[in-house]
Amino acid sequence: MNPSSSFSTSNPQWLYDVFISFRGPDTRGNFVSHLYAALCNAGINTFLDDEELRKGKELGPELFRAIHGSQISIVVFSGNYVHSNWCLDELVQIMECHDNTSQVVFPVFYGVTPSFIRQYAKETFGEVTNKSDSRARNVDHQKNPRKEALIDASHVAGWDMANYSNESMVVKKIVAQVLQTLDKKYLPIPDYPVGLESRAKRMIRFLRQNTRGVCLAGIWGMGGIGKSTIAKVVYNNLWYEFEDQSFLANIREVWGKDRGPINLQEQLLSDILKKGNIKVHSVEWGKAMINERLCTKRALIVLDDVSTREQLDALCGNRNGIGPGSIIIITTRDVRLLNITKVDFIYKVEGLNSSESLKLFNWHAFKAESPTKGSLRPSGDVVSYCGGLPLALEVLGSYLFNRRIKEWNSVLSKLKQIPNDQIHEKLKISFDGLRDRMEKDIFLDVCCFFIGKDIAYVTEILNGCGFHADIGIAVLIERSLIKIEKNRKLGMHDLLRDMGREIVRESSTKKPEKRSRLWCHEDVVDVLTNHS
Repeated sequence: MNPSSSFSTSNPQWLYDVFISFRGPDTRGNFVSHLYAALCNAGINTFLDDEELRKGKELGPELFRAIHGSQISIVVFSGNYVHSNWCLDELVQIMECHDNTSQVVFPVFYGVTPSFIRQYAKETFGEVTNKSDSRARNVDHQKNPRKEALIDASHVAGWDMANYSNESMVVKKIVAQVLQTLDKKYLPIPDYPVGLESRAKRMIRFLRQNTRGVCLAGIWGMGGIGKSTIAKVVYNNLWYEFEDQSFLANIREVWGKDRGPINLQEQLLSDILKKGNIKVHSVEWGKAMINERLCTKRALIVLDDVSTREQLDALCGNRNGIGPGSIIIITTRDVRLLNITKVDFIYKVEGLNSSESLKLFNWHAFKAESPTKGSLRPSGDVVSYCGGLPLALEVLGSYLFNRRIKEWNSVLSKLKQIPNDQIHEKLKISFDGLRDRMEKDIFLDVCCFFIGKDIAYVTEILNGCGFHADIGIAVLIERSLIKIEKNRKLGMHDLLRDMGREIVRESSTKKPEKRSRLWCHEDVVDVLTNHS
């Protein structure tokens, strides 16, 4: 169902997220108490009025203030709701807020139907006016504000309990809808989410099928391919099904900062336990706290951009530190980490296809799905250069926005020689993460000389140079830096190739003879002719 209105969640007027209007004797001891507990557990600031507030014949100032200060009102219609003057007066105020301040109204029909509510209004307050007759409606509204409130509320899309087999299912749906309306805990995704839904669906389908035990899943791929974004989409589709959630972003980067590991542990504990100011004195202390406090929790946890086993060990990256029914999602550039952890499912993220790539680039370069007239060919050239990498498409598309075609051609010409700085630095993270010089040398050799060459041939040459090529190439494959193509040929994304060659070029930009490797025939001729 869709909310009956929309609004900005940053509006400073709101005192509460949700106001619940209900008839106490009908629902307080069962449905409403369960709903209230579920809303509070989800971190939703909910007002549930006490019977002590219902004194006298008119709504007290606290109730009036709570109704007008809530973003959402949930009206639980029950058999005796319509017979309560208090409930009807609350409903009048709620529907006035709905009309005047865009307060969202969610009705729940508990033991009654929408048609019953309308029929009661008709029989109690007289014939219903023709809704299309604005004059009659206004006159009737003045005479019977309760009738109008009942009629209007009964027409709002909501939940009819007769359509559900159990109350817990309805409570879960209401909480999910409230959270979506409030936009709470939803992680931001790109403005132009091209290709995201199809890539996330497969993983979501798998995760929802694995409800027993603890499910570990990995998202693996090269830098800039969209691993973190896919994890956010998956998280946004699943988090409301769990009582506890945590998304730890940029773990590799945060880990390297002062108190980084401890800060991550404190965030995880605070997210799951819903307590602020949790203090961890050491990483080992944090491990013990996580295992002790989270072992009974059914939670959704995302560990984003993990680069070492040490990080997983410290942040609940296994089945032993969390309760049954939990899901832990790990995003990484290193598939070996996922294999060591024995995850249940690995989703390898591939690049966008040509159609998706062009669409994503166009949204950034033209703010439209199709390029402007005369820009089709340059667009195709840029898309081809990006090779389906979302990061590159977004960076270059945004850079070329509002620039002339002549400038486009200049940028393309430059990119063929020197990569874009932002893309280069993002991809270089994987290179910098290689643990020894041998792995880095093998990577640079492949970039400069061996793309498209038979792996046995390359291994023989590199071993002859004193490298342990078999293990070195295996590590590069695990880190998403190279791949084995058909017919056992070595392959690599063009932007990774350019990144590697730029690392070599940067060692001596003006004097090719001082570089460790030469692959461009002009440079080779120059060095052999003038510096030999």
